[in-house]
Amino acid sequence: MPKVLIADSLSPRAVDIFRTRGIEVDVKTGLKPDDIKAIIGGYDGLAVRSATKVTAEIIAAAPGLKVIGRAGIGVDTVDVAAATQAGIVVMNTPFGNSITTAEHAIAMMFALARQIPQADRSTQAGKWEKSKFMGVEVTGKTLGIIGCGNIGAIVADRALGLRMKVVAFDPFLTVERAKALGVEKVELDDLLARADFITLHTPLTNDTRDILNAAAFAKMKPGVRIINCARGGLIVEADLKAALEAGQVAAAALDVFPVEPAKDNILFGLENIVVTPHLGAATTEAQENVALQIAEQMSDFLLDGAVTNAVNVPSVSAEEAPRLTPYIRLAEQLGSLAGQLLTSGVTAVTVEFHGEASALNTRPITAAALTGLLKPALDRVNIVSAPVVAKERNIQIAELTRDTASDYHTLLSLTVETETGPLVLQGTLVGATLPRIVKLGLVPLEAELGQHMLFIRNRDKPGFIGALGGVLGDAGVNIATFHLGRTAPGADAVLLTEVDQPIPAALLDAVRRLPQVVEARALAF
Repeated sequence: MPKVLIADSLSPRAVDIFRTRGIEVDVKTGLKPDDIKAIIGGYDGLAVRSATKVTAEIIAAAPGLKVIGRAGIGVDTVDVAAATQAGIVVMNTPFGNSITTAEHAIAMMFALARQIPQADRSTQAGKWEKSKFMGVEVTGKTLGIIGCGNIGAIVADRALGLRMKVVAFDPFLTVERAKALGVEKVELDDLLARADFITLHTPLTNDTRDILNAAAFAKMKPGVRIINCARGGLIVEADLKAALEAGQVAAAALDVFPVEPAKDNILFGLENIVVTPHLGAATTEAQENVALQIAEQMSDFLLDGAVTNAVNVPSVSAEEAPRLTPYIRLAEQLGSLAGQLLTSGVTAVTVEFHGEASALNTRPITAAALTGLLKPALDRVNIVSAPVVAKERNIQIAELTRDTASDYHTLLSLTVETETGPLVLQGTLVGATLPRIVKLGLVPLEAELGQHMLFIRNRDKPGFIGALGGVLGDAGVNIATFHLGRTAPGADAVLLTEVDQPIPAALLDAVRRLPQVVEARALAF
């Protein structure tokens, strides 16, 4: 009989689920790391929330552990890399607290609009400063939503019910999806200029880090109010403080901080700031939902081998895994490359399987391509949740299999339809295991993707490669691999080169200034 340790406080109903399914369960909360290490070897599953840190040391002490279940979204308290290396499935519950987080954002908006926390403190201090706390209505105001995914869409729905006008910035939001939500899709600068309230619902990625900074605040309507219930690091706190003190930002409400627990912060003490201790998911209903979900998922895995909402393994059987793994890696690379090159919303994705690939179980491979495609904008998306996220965003998914021979014995083709046209990528396997990109748009090439890549689209003219090498060399950036392709002599060309370190923004600007460069981007895999 499988045995599960519940190390954090979960609903008693979760315990009932395990026992009803025939799984032995122990509830031992508040354990110190050494205590967990001493007993974890006797368990097949470990269920946690955010209090218990599942470190590499704990994982090393658990030779029989098969699954770690996180009742919630974030798995930053779990050493996923160590778990993967040890063959342990890590599961989470990515959609269990979306409504709760959205409602908290709406509550924070009202707190700002009517200065409720400040008025409460004043009144309880024996003051009656009615004229001091002159608020504003939300009816008729414009709410700007940065990140209109699952939570952002719920916020939009609630705001529309309050008779607000909603504008949204999200590179993956299509015009059709925006219309279905009843929001107007806009560019970021347009949102900043028009919004009376701005709420953030985007993950923290390289593209979104510090998205609200001094330059952004300067573009906003004077007296704007800011809400962040998403992630610390999206706002430059020093710049927000300056904007609050200058009156450019009337007030701000923060539930998240770059360093948590936030015992000290430069924003604390300002009269026009409202802060809460990361309460976005803290409701009875949300905690109940995620507890029941993780109990069901872990039971399914331990009893039947079903993998649901795993963050570190594809949803495939043990028999299929060895053959599918290199294709899954190739598909995710194709998707990631496409996702980092896109400039407009995605409307449809088609994955074609040619030759030997046509005989495979295609669903996890397609899911891997979607994962790569969405991950640049949605850091928590995984091979299980990617199809759900795509469906929520009205992205149409198609699979085609063609067993006829092509130039390659096996080939994956990824076509991403966007609002500005299609992007087509193709890849194959070398030696049955090594992914290679063999076509980018209309340009044939054979490229191996590394951790740090430089992508360039240029006009094929003499001297370009030497000039590029000089710029990289002067900056002390070493080239690891170099892959070129072109449509015809003197026509459009594409370059993918791997370098040994991340490319600084200043260096990327220098590359873009080179003659013949049409486009240049730093990519990460």
